[in-house]
Amino acid sequence: MLTPKLESQLAAYLARLGAPVELVAALDGSAAAQEMRELLGTLTRLSPLLTLRLDAGAAADVPRPSFTVGAAGEPARIRFAGVPMGHECTSLVLALLQAGGYPPKVDAQLLEQARGLRGEFVFETFISLSCQNCPDVVQALNLLAIVNPGIRHTMIDGALFQQEVEARQVMAVPTVLLNGQPFGQGRMGLAEILSKLDSGAAARASAELDTRAPYDMLVVGGGPAGASAAIYAARKGIRTGVAAARFGGQVLDTLGIENFISVKATEGPQLATALEQHVREYDVDIMDVQHAEALVPAADPHGGLLQVRLKDGATLKARSLVIATGARWREINVPGEREYRNRGVAYCPHCDGPLFKGKPVAVVGGGNSGVEAAIDLAGITSHVTLIEYDTRLRADAVLVNKLRSLANVSIVTGAQTTAINGDGQRVTGLRYRLRDGGDEVDVPLAGVFVQIGLVPNTDWLKGVVALSPRGEVVVDDRGQTSVPGVYAAGDCTTVPYKQIIIAMGEGAKAALGAFEHLVRAPVAAQAAA
Repeated sequence: MLTPKLESQLAAYLARLGAPVELVAALDGSAAAQEMRELLGTLTRLSPLLTLRLDAGAAADVPRPSFTVGAAGEPARIRFAGVPMGHECTSLVLALLQAGGYPPKVDAQLLEQARGLRGEFVFETFISLSCQNCPDVVQALNLLAIVNPGIRHTMIDGALFQQEVEARQVMAVPTVLLNGQPFGQGRMGLAEILSKLDSGAAARASAELDTRAPYDMLVVGGGPAGASAAIYAARKGIRTGVAAARFGGQVLDTLGIENFISVKATEGPQLATALEQHVREYDVDIMDVQHAEALVPAADPHGGLLQVRLKDGATLKARSLVIATGARWREINVPGEREYRNRGVAYCPHCDGPLFKGKPVAVVGGGNSGVEAAIDLAGITSHVTLIEYDTRLRADAVLVNKLRSLANVSIVTGAQTTAINGDGQRVTGLRYRLRDGGDEVDVPLAGVFVQIGLVPNTDWLKGVVALSPRGEVVVDDRGQTSVPGVYAAGDCTTVPYKQIIIAMGEGAKAALGAFEHLVRAPVAAQAAA
């Protein structure tokens, strides 16, 4: 099942086990169960500290096939319902290592907060093995189960447990349930999960942020542009902070990256991890899971302090600012889209596609992202209808030719999506009208994947910083905005060609521009050390 190279890598990781770990499997006669048994057998062969036991008498409500991971002699609190390969292979390795005593690379304050939670928390996370957002959630909840005896967590592969997906009405991954009730959807890290579990955590964190001394340079955003700006600022020896909603930004939602010069191929989450690790090599104050809500310009434009008010009420102060808040998926803004989001309306075909296995779906958008999504979904779903507003597909010719070669794809151009239909619980269809006239057409289907581009995350800057008609921050050739001391970089700006490598260069340029501003600013306004 595993290649010799992967076995060698796993053996190297498992050599770090410090204590015995027991795997307990509840199997059935399925092919997936056979695959799971082969995987577990390989793992136990690779390390003498791993043992496997078959639980033939498991309770009726235990999902099959599944297995638990736990320290030998203790009740297991982690279960994998499905074969955790693909993006979840790392989740399995980390669960084994942490159950075996290997210390997690997590902020000590977060670990202490996790250990201090009181109560019984039973988490279930529905994932797909092709989802890049799912491992962060699985790994965070597994870690909570490792460090806190009151927490249990089960990862459930939605593609394998289709009946469970239908019964729980799971329409997007990752979907997390707590004690049988909805807890959250989408990517969540340990800090965000803890803030939801610990009701007083947000207030404490906000109060603490308010007390922080002003920064020489504050970067808002943790994607490629923000990471680059932070590194360039820190290398100047100035007090640098980064406030980010999620470190990595859009990169976390990118599957394959093959045009990042000097790196032949990588994946978004791997690059995002590398970005954060690189930033942490420097003396940078990283404030994750922080959403900027408003910018208050300095009272003295020639040397005063800028203020960034966060969603939780805290305010950060800085002598200079680099805005790198990136962009988000653009909505089609038709009736039913928001009502059925995560209930049939999706924006990530790699993440949510497996949930629609064998069902008809639609893709809205005929650019590269839309055509790529339709090609991917054609291999999973029963039929794909691609809807494009323009009179022709705008994707690269090689992608269009591939799409047209697929038998289970219908292409409708010159069509305007007018509504997404549903039964109150989930999507049942899509409605469109041909632009050259005619009646509206209803297409029965189970899911709609929206792929019509991006919109900049600049709502919090309206009325303060000059924005383009598309909402992008207007910058000059140094990244400077209309507000003194405020610079911007990346996909939230007017700089053309939204590419990772361009965002990194723009982040460096904006930081250098902001540093030049600091050099020229009055000494009296310097931030506290």
